[in-house]
Amino acid sequence: METFPDEVGRVLREAGWTPGRQVDAEPWLESFEAEGLQRHPVASAFLTEFGGLAVDVSGPGISRAREPFELDPMLCLGEGDRFLEWGEEIDKSIFPVGVHDEGRSFLGIDQHGELYLVEAWVASFGRMPEAMSNLILGVQPSTVDAGENQ
Repeated sequence: METFPDEVGRVLREAGWTPGRQVDAEPWLESFEAEGLQRHPVASAFLTEFGGLAVDVSGPGISRAREPFELDPMLCLGEGDRFLEWGEEIDKSIFPVGVHDEGRSFLGIDQHGELYLVEAWVASFGRMPEAMSNLILGVQPSTVDAGENQ
């Protein structure tokens, strides 16, 4: 079970999260397997706890503006190739988990719990649970260079 700083926990609870939350992630996992993506236990656990949440944050953050995000993988449907290609580039298995900034970019998580912003480039918010804090508090993700094994 994740523990978060007070402000992050409050924002997540306002979005409908509770510690120990469990939703059925199977339909999401199956949808993306049909696009050729492999499920992994971290993606399954993440979606079981956070799937379906819409987090409405805005305003100044720590090193970038806070931007809303929605943890609904179905908003990434049809983008499986993007996740597969970037996963190959950085040697990770990135599974779609939602969208960031009203759909301007995608969110994915790898087999190690690292949360990514996926666009025409890839940036990391870090590993869970810190990644969720970074996303909510407005911490600039670090760009991941292709071919860089972390």
